Amino acid sequence: MTDAPDPEVVELATKIFDLARRGRTEELVAYVDAGVPANLTNDRGDALVMLAAYHGHADTVRALLERGADADRVNDRGQTPLAGAVFKGETAVIEVLLKGGADPSAGTPSAVDTARMFQRTELLELFGER
Repeated sequence: MTDAPDPEVVELATKIFDLARRGRTEELVAYVDAGVPANLTNDRGDALVMLAAYHGHADTVRALLERGADADRVNDRGQTPLAGAVFKGETAVIEVLLKGGADPSAGTPSAVDTARMFQRTELLELFGER
């Protein structure tokens, strides 16, 4: 007996993570609605919502949050979806995450730290910072 993952499971997981990256909302949520965890993470700790947020898919982020995804789920590097969206300049995603309860001070670096790093004063104001 081996501990090697089932190739079919790996293939399915790869497909699901790709759907999040590509913003294929309807297909992705069909899997989540069928039982795939909304907080499923890859080998780097990136959750579906992180991948969707980092790649600028606000509708996908919203749909995942509506299905119980954690807006503040940190990856293996301590980063949150909100910090990733700030880094990428994805304003629509930032707004969706904030409405979904994301904490701008969560993670390392946090979304606040990231906004400061890139001198995004409008985001600092949005986060209630100066």
